Amino acid sequence: MKVTRSPSGRVPIFVGDIQGCGSEFVELLERAKNRFGDEFELHAVGDLINRGPKNLLVLERMRELVDEGRAAFVLGNHELALIRIHFGLRALQPPDTLGDVLESKEADDWIEWLRRRPVSECGELDGQPWAMVHASVHPDWTLDRLRDRSRAIERTLGSKDEDDAVDLLSVPREELEPESPADQLGRLVSCRSVTEGGWSSAAPAAPEDAWHSHWLERGHDYGVVYGHWAMQGLHVAKGLRGLDTGCVHHGRGRGGFLSAWLPGLRDRKGKSGRGLFDVPDDRLWQIKARRRYYFPD
Repeated sequence: MKVTRSPSGRVPIFVGDIQGCGSEFVELLERAKNRFGDEFELHAVGDLINRGPKNLLVLERMRELVDEGRAAFVLGNHELALIRIHFGLRALQPPDTLGDVLESKEADDWIEWLRRRPVSECGELDGQPWAMVHASVHPDWTLDRLRDRSRAIERTLGSKDEDDAVDLLSVPREELEPESPADQLGRLVSCRSVTEGGWSSAAPAAPEDAWHSHWLERGHDYGVVYGHWAMQGLHVAKGLRGLDTGCVHHGRGRGGFLSAWLPGLRDRKGKSGRGLFDVPDDRLWQIKARRRYYFPD
C-alpha cells in the first residue's frame, strides 16, 4: 500500500489521548517504525499524561521526536493540570498519577517545556486543510481565527514572566468571561458541549448540543482532529476524527485502546478514492490496553 506524505516528506500519524499508557505508546511507535522506518511524523491530540503509570516515559519519547522534527502535540487539560499543580493553583487529587514527573529532578524543565507547547496545530494534506486541538473548536472560528486565538494564548502561557501564565491559568471556571483568553483556552482543552449559554466540559444533554454538531452546521472548509472525549469513543464523521478511545479507562465496562489515524494510507494503485475526512474510513490502528489503569472513586 502506498502512502501520501505530508509537506515534510513523512507519513503523518495522528494519535489519541495517551494519558501515561507508556507500554501501548511504545508499541505504537514500534509498529510505525516497522512499517515506515523513520519516515513518519506523529501528531498527538494532547493528554500525554495522567491517570496512567508511565508519564515520564511518554514525555521522554515524545520530546525526542519533537526535537528531531518528527512530532508535534497540542496541550490537553491534563498537561495544564500538571502546570497548575506546579504553580500551586491546584492540588494533587486521588486519581492523579503525576508523581513521577513532579518528583523528577527535571520537573522544572518539564514544566517550562510544556508551557511552551502549542494549543492547536494546523496543516494541509492532499490539499485539505486540517486543525488539531485537544477538545474542541469554537463553532464560528475559521482556521485563521483558530490560529490567531491559539498563538495569543501560547504567548501568554509561555511568557518569560511566569505571572502571565499564572494569571491565565488561575481564573475559576465560573468566572470566565466569554471570549476571554482563559475562556478560549478552556474551550480548546475541555469543551464537550455547546449551548446558548456557552460551552461546558460535561457531556451534551442531547446530540445537537455536542460541540461538533454546532461546528458542522457552519460548513467549514477544514477538518478537525481531536481527543478528550473517551466516553464518546472513536468518532469518525465527515470532517471530524475524534481519537480518544479510552486506553487508560480499559475495563470500565468496555475495552480501552490507543487509537491512531493514518490519513495518508492509499490503495495498491496509489489512489485513495476518497477525501481526507471522508467516511467510511478504515485508515486506523488500535493498540489494546494492557490492563485497567484508572480507578475513579
